Amino acid sequence: MTDTIEPMPRARIDHQQFAQQLVEAAKADGVELVGPDGLLTGLTKTVLETALEAELSEHLGYDRHDPAGRDGGNSRNGTRTKTVLTEIGPVEIEVPRDRDASFEPQIVRKRQRRLDGIDEIVLSLTARGLTTGEVAAHFAEVYGAKVSKDTISRITDKVLDELGEWQNRPLDAVYPVLFIDALYVKVRDGQVTNRPFYVVIGVTVDGQRDILGIWAGEGGTGGEGAKFWLQVLTEIKNRGVGDVCIAVCDGLKGLPEAITTAWPQAVVQTCVLHLIRNTFRYASRRYWEQLAKDLRPVYTAPTEAAAQARFAEFAETWGGQYPAIIALWRAAWSEFVPFLDYDVEIRKVICSTNAIESLNARYRRAIKARGHFPTEQAALKCLYLVTRSLDPTGKGRTRWAMRWKPALNAFAITFAGRIVPSNGN
Repeated sequence: MTDTIEPMPRARIDHQQFAQQLVEAAKADGVELVGPDGLLTGLTKTVLETALEAELSEHLGYDRHDPAGRDGGNSRNGTRTKTVLTEIGPVEIEVPRDRDASFEPQIVRKRQRRLDGIDEIVLSLTARGLTTGEVAAHFAEVYGAKVSKDTISRITDKVLDELGEWQNRPLDAVYPVLFIDALYVKVRDGQVTNRPFYVVIGVTVDGQRDILGIWAGEGGTGGEGAKFWLQVLTEIKNRGVGDVCIAVCDGLKGLPEAITTAWPQAVVQTCVLHLIRNTFRYASRRYWEQLAKDLRPVYTAPTEAAAQARFAEFAETWGGQYPAIIALWRAAWSEFVPFLDYDVEIRKVICSTNAIESLNARYRRAIKARGHFPTEQAALKCLYLVTRSLDPTGKGRTRWAMRWKPALNAFAITFAGRIVPSNGN
């Protein structure tokens, strides 16, 4: 019988115990944890230099001081000092060299002055609304490192290719609901003007918020027209979206016609929240609370007939004082009433403010911090960085609602045969 020899298990490092030993040793020697001469700086220096030495050994084919390297052609040729910016601040390291200069390190590449983690910090800070000047000040204050505004701009420019890929990525075959919203951004084009940027948000069959893309409008008042919207929606359709059940929008010229051209079965629904919000524009702030209270029976009515009756009461109460509000609702009525045919769970999805308003709040915070943008591309880059920060996968997806199953069932019944949930969801 042949004995089998079990391989020896590889030693495992207890990282917590190791870290505790390092901290205790540092304290015993009076060494600070952070700072230029701190434990973390020294540890980072050691790890980087050790990794670079290992890379050079692999490149040459022998370890340091190995006799195999004698008279073997290329060999080690000392080191050069280099300072790199890391997540804990500037770290000075010794980079090993070889005689024929063929060594191309990967841990810290030639001419690289920042570790990759620094770029992610810059992108994260920019997405949170900090200007290039504020990001530079942050690095000076927190890391004691000088990072120029031009360097920060170059770092953020690296996402432009990523933005193009994201804007052209494949999409789901069907979305129960599509929201089309507008943001106004100040862009300098000869002179500073308000430019509309349109964000299209889908609710997936799995109850996720999917930001499909961001498009820059041409006019200052959002009056692009049917041709513009058909181009945008055709682009979305060509990326794989074969069906949309409900498209929610807010009085954008030419959009309803473009929606039904792209997806003939789609129901165009005016945004009830925007309709209510626009109502307040015509009224004194002191009446907002009462207006909201009197409008609620209209948009929560069980049927269109009941809504008509409640609206007649509303018009009788407020028509004399605010005739423009009555005209607003009557003009939007044909695109408002489809809402009344839906199950309460579908109404909740259409009226859900959190998923959209939280996104808009992040966009507006980043926009406000900059005042205005020099180009359309700069504005798109800013909005994309915010989108990117919401989803670690970079796809712009987050959860729409915790209680999605009741809504999914309501959609599946109302739009029979068109809603198919993915496996395992």
